[in-house]
Amino acid sequence: MSSPAAATSSFAATFPTPTLDTLTPTLLHDIHTQGGHAFVHLITLATSSISTSTSTPTSTSSIPAAEAARDMAWEQLHSGPWNSVPEIWREAYSMACLRVAAARVREGEAVEAMRDLDLGLVMGGEGLRGDVESAVEWVEGRVREGEFEVREDGGRRGRLEFKGFDVAEVQRALPINSLSSKIVEKHSALSLEAFLRVYFLPGTPVIISDSMDYWPARSKWNDLDYLKNVAGYRTVPVEVGKNYLCQEWKQELITFSEFLDRILSPECAAGPTYLAQHPLFDQIKELRKDILIPDYCCAGGGELRSLNAWFGPAGTVTPLHHDPHHNILAQVVGKKYVRLYPASLSEELYPHEETMLHNSSQVDLDNIDEEAFPKVKDMEFWDCILDEGKMLYIPPKWWHYVRSLTPSFSVSFWWNTSDHSTVQ
Repeated sequence: MSSPAAATSSFAATFPTPTLDTLTPTLLHDIHTQGGHAFVHLITLATSSISTSTSTPTSTSSIPAAEAARDMAWEQLHSGPWNSVPEIWREAYSMACLRVAAARVREGEAVEAMRDLDLGLVMGGEGLRGDVESAVEWVEGRVREGEFEVREDGGRRGRLEFKGFDVAEVQRALPINSLSSKIVEKHSALSLEAFLRVYFLPGTPVIISDSMDYWPARSKWNDLDYLKNVAGYRTVPVEVGKNYLCQEWKQELITFSEFLDRILSPECAAGPTYLAQHPLFDQIKELRKDILIPDYCCAGGGELRSLNAWFGPAGTVTPLHHDPHHNILAQVVGKKYVRLYPASLSEELYPHEETMLHNSSQVDLDNIDEEAFPKVKDMEFWDCILDEGKMLYIPPKWWHYVRSLTPSFSVSFWWNTSDHSTVQ
């Protein structure tokens, strides 16, 4: 947690919110028309309390009002499917997060303020995102300058090292017939021209080595001290449970430091905890500096669509599914097993009929129901162990199953071709 440092008068100042200041009347009007009368009352009260605080941290009364407003917006965000929630409630949530964080900054509560801002980044709207990102930079700058004290968490430190990796032992935990079919080809320092001609245009997976050795992440991300210093007190969304297809699966918001401690704990009471398909690098800019977009993502003349983090413990499984984009999966720390089936076999892999899960297979490769899915056991597939420092190209709509063999940090780069088509 954080505690005041230096003179309390330094906490009178808080971060600027130029967009919010300009848009507040319009936003409050739109929220009011969506039935948010109580929200408007509470956020107005909180704003008034913050703006009248001067040279001492007297904004305590504004925190409950701003938190109550944020809770109301939170309830609206969870009132139905995410894509059906009116955008104005995402902006309302961002507004409330900014107000709560501003009040906490006046009290010298840097860690608490950063949590509020992270919630705004993760759950809020795009209209106020610039203000939230600027506020994050403002707080981080004052933490670096020593104006706020951030206590160390006391969890695990040192470097991540994985010794005694036994492929034969690991294979016993993998799906049936693993590493006995087609092994994904490997190439060292593959040229962009060769990648385009031999793999991209035909739509064939390939492992590429020696193309990320120069990334700062290769030496930094297995250093727990570095990760905790850069991002330890930041709040991130994690998934808890075997995988997203299981009933016990849930999501939580925890600090990155707590997340690291969980994934390195042999017996995590909370259950398997992982950070999956999260735009972490939009949220924590310092980590974005540690990676580079591979030149291969220029193939097809398209544009990068998504840049996501996949961090988790050994045993984390992403069930068999497909994605609509070209994908480079870069393995920064640890090892993963990946199994791939071509897009042409989609019907034989029994996709879920529900719209939300149409890109996921009903087949559990770890425990195949041969009576329900008789075609799967003998189907041909490609697979590999993706080692640290290697990249795997996964063509669009190729089905893939992924299992972490060690604690694992990966980055996925999704991109489209210039005409937004996909290679079949």
